[in-house]
Amino acid sequence: MLIVMNHNATQADVDAISRIVQEMGFRAEPIPGSERTAIGVLGNHGYVDDSKILELPGVQRVIHVSKPYKLVSRDFHPEDTIVDVAGIKVGGGCRPVVVGGPCAVESLEQIVKTALFVKKCGGDMLRGGAFKPRTGPHTFQGLREEGLKLLAVAGKESGLPIVTEVMSPDTVGLVAEYADLLQIGARNMQNFDLLREVGRIRKPVLLKRGMSATVEEFLAAAEYILAEGNDQVILCERGIRTFETATRNTLDLSIVPLIKELSHLPIMVDPSHATGKRSLVVPMAEAALVAGAAGVLVEVHPEPEKALSDGPQSLTFPGFEKMMNEIGQLTYFLQNR
Repeated sequence: MLIVMNHNATQADVDAISRIVQEMGFRAEPIPGSERTAIGVLGNHGYVDDSKILELPGVQRVIHVSKPYKLVSRDFHPEDTIVDVAGIKVGGGCRPVVVGGPCAVESLEQIVKTALFVKKCGGDMLRGGAFKPRTGPHTFQGLREEGLKLLAVAGKESGLPIVTEVMSPDTVGLVAEYADLLQIGARNMQNFDLLREVGRIRKPVLLKRGMSATVEEFLAAAEYILAEGNDQVILCERGIRTFETATRNTLDLSIVPLIKELSHLPIMVDPSHATGKRSLVVPMAEAALVAGAAGVLVEVHPEPEKALSDGPQSLTFPGFEKMMNEIGQLTYFLQNR
């Protein structure tokens, strides 16, 4: 439920309603706006009688929200959220950001070389997996904590914020020591204990859509993070599983404008995992930006043919440089159309 206040409601009015909501056994979440304040009512599992609330001073109307997600909804938060990742602003009409790097951290030379090149080409953040969730147990699983340390060196040398995946609640603290943006991978989108833990850590989170997740399930997963007090969440479309086998997944670009209608959280796109084909990454990255994405994540590797994971979808250095030049021109056009 959402309680919308009159534009001339006082802070005392808001405080009084918050107390009454808490007395009813629910949680009150004041949501300041540019013109008026609203109060979100959380914790109810069914219809709440609003007759008492409507009689209170300062109340304009009450909206009953039936969605399983509330804090991530535009009903509760009409204005865009801008996520700050170590000084890089994501969402809210800010310049689209580009996150580049290898699928997995393999060596100090590999990750530093890639980081410096991403920086040289104008990339905003460095991605790289230290803990690798793979389909089969006999494939490369990542360097784990040693990979985090190598990422830290590369981040320091390049000046780029670090994006890396956290896979379990017990490693959130460790990964947060090194990462500027904690990634929740597609396979962990509904790992609810993990979502709650990153919600408590107070660091920006990148939440990837599960490979078979509906939009409602995707936003409900984000709700777990916000419910713990962390509103610095970036959503990420990375392709969904369909009947089509020509590409690794099916990139659902329609989710970008749809999410922007439903939620205040920024949404980015990962065309590398979505397509699985190097030749498709650049056109899909550009299409994502035209659709309104707050940025893209792409895999880039100095020698993709030797990569320990996801080589076929990783851009070469010349390919990444070409993409950055084209994105620069595209961004200029989008901002001046």
